Amino acid sequence: MTLTDWITQNLQERLQPSALTVTDESEQHRGHGGWREGGETHFRLYIVSDAFSGKSRVERHRLVNDVLKGAFDRGLHALAIQAKAPGE
Repeated sequence: MTLTDWITQNLQERLQPSALTVTDESEQHRGHGGWREGGETHFRLYIVSDAFSGKSRVERHRLVNDVLKGAFDRGLHALAIQAKAPGE
């Protein structure tokens, strides 16, 4: 399973988003810290979930990072997160 698929699956299972986009931006970081051949080191997320309702931006990011802790263990270096509650 690719890291992209792993991230998508875990976010879907744990946060049940109504919208989710997982974009591998690794190639844009070629030669920078954390980059490696084959990609899957730098990702951008757009996620909408009821789990974020009433939470601050920091709380939302912590929740996503907790769900994806295993991705960092698998080589994820950088994660840009846009986390919204429905209607935002």
